[in-house]
Amino acid sequence: MNTRILPLTEAHFERLHQVLDEVAREKRYLAMLQAPPREQTVAFFRDSLRQGNPHVVALLDDEVVGWCDVLPVFGEARRHVGTLGIGLVRRARHQGLGAALMRAAIAAAWAKGLTRIELTVRADNPNARALYERMGFAHEGLQRGAFRVDGQSVDSHAMALLRDATR
Repeated sequence: MNTRILPLTEAHFERLHQVLDEVAREKRYLAMLQAPPREQTVAFFRDSLRQGNPHVVALLDDEVVGWCDVLPVFGEARRHVGTLGIGLVRRARHQGLGAALMRAAIAAAWAKGLTRIELTVRADNPNARALYERMGFAHEGLQRGAFRVDGQSVDSHAMALLRDATR
């Protein structure tokens, strides 16, 4: 199988929308339970490109199977901070693509001048938490009842990576 990590381009938008929807509908990894409408998602991707946000995709045999982005957080005093989002379709997991996506997105975030990257991970997702820890993210706290899916409350962990900590 041929894998590649590439910066997001408009050519990826259609398939990436499908990937986002597929991962969201698993109801285990994202805050959304399905992708927003295609037009809204494409507008988000275009805006991300226009702003120069770190946003990469994983290709498996030339098909988009995942993404990783680092989006700016709100507020001038937090201009140095980004929030990491990542997702892979089921068949692309456990092949090293998550780590490869993160390395590329993190490098792009540092190059853009960010010095802190934050994320949240559901407490019932130990594989993702282990990946984030391997990538250098530190646990910063427990967010009780942070997710509610199908009437079930799930805690999440707040984690962050500081640029100075990776040097």
